[in-house]
Amino acid sequence: MAIRIVRLGTARGKGEGLRIGTVRRPPRGVPKSEFAKRDWYDVWFPTLAPSLETMKQALAADTPAQWNAFVRKYKAEMKGHDAQHALDLLAAMSRDSDFSVGCYCEDEAHCHRSILRELLAQKGATLA
Repeated sequence: MAIRIVRLGTARGKGEGLRIGTVRRPPRGVPKSEFAKRDWYDVWFPTLAPSLETMKQALAADTPAQWNAFVRKYKAEMKGHDAQHALDLLAAMSRDSDFSVGCYCEDEAHCHRSILRELLAQKGATLA
């Protein structure tokens, strides 16, 4: 059993399980009834998404220093009680269930899901 970190909107992998969208906003121009059918996500879970301000900072990050500033800010947001409870829950679920979490970004290395992977690992999550 494990958590897979995925790019939302891509074809689902074998054994991926429930797909959780850790994004601030739903996909544009897609009816809610089509989110799962089009491989976006089954459940929207913005609790683990960067705030709007922090998301904008990530999108504008062109240098390593700017990206590192985003990482620090996102990690600070993830220290909040709601985010900590969510991370604990997902880490615990990863020991008994297959599921995935993801974001829309093309490059995981330049996406909050790379930091989310790290935070889940720190919580003892089983990652694929």
